[in-house]
Amino acid sequence: MLVFWSLFSLVAPAQVTMVSGNFEQLVADAFVGHDNFGFRYFIKNNVFCKQKSGVTLEYKNLALGKITRVDLRNPLQIVLFYEGFNTAVLVDNQLNETHRINFSKNATPIVASAVAMASGNRLWIFNTLSQKVGLFDYLRNELRELTVPFTGKVSVYESDFNHFHWIDDQGNHYATDVYGKITTFEPMAGIQQFVLANDAWLLYAKDGKIYARTAKNDKSETLPIGEKTFKSFHYQAQILSIFTEQGITNYKITLP
Repeated sequence: MLVFWSLFSLVAPAQVTMVSGNFEQLVADAFVGHDNFGFRYFIKNNVFCKQKSGVTLEYKNLALGKITRVDLRNPLQIVLFYEGFNTAVLVDNQLNETHRINFSKNATPIVASAVAMASGNRLWIFNTLSQKVGLFDYLRNELRELTVPFTGKVSVYESDFNHFHWIDDQGNHYATDVYGKITTFEPMAGIQQFVLANDAWLLYAKDGKIYARTAKNDKSETLPIGEKTFKSFHYQAQILSIFTEQGITNYKITLP
């Protein structure tokens, strides 16, 4: 339920501008995000839900265990990752299952610790057996590994169609593009979550606060949110959504 928009702005020295916004009531185990069509997505009792105007669609597959990760990059082809069963499920905009990929049955051995949507009928994969990032064509069931082996375990990760970013358990931050070109960034130890806001900025959560930082790490600012504690956050189209036990607070955020 939308409650109000508060008409005040908070301007940080790095010129990140925030306007405190509306509140949505939501009781859920995890908030996944909004899409550009006004739907919100969440997980409750291990059921993936899509909701708008009082209408809720559900995808349930309890046989695959806990939903580890949901990728909303393409709302017409959503990726659900069940790490415990080494399986990814793709669902359409009605939450009908379109593909199920059991990586354990692939010709190239795969144990995935990260799965996300990429371009061209492909998924980003971090394969713990080879410690490499690759692209998995889910129509052909073919894996093309892109990188050299890395020593650390994936702690958190984020992606777009053409880039895959990850931070390992030592705080090292890397990215690869679809051609396997590796970029190394400043370390980010202790990060609970991060998102790629745009080509120049990323947002991340650490020690109960949310920060905005340039990709070059020449500017960083604590975001002045009102929530003292939160479960997670989501960023979509200049809206920063903070998920707490009570629901979701949305902020309008402008990055320079």
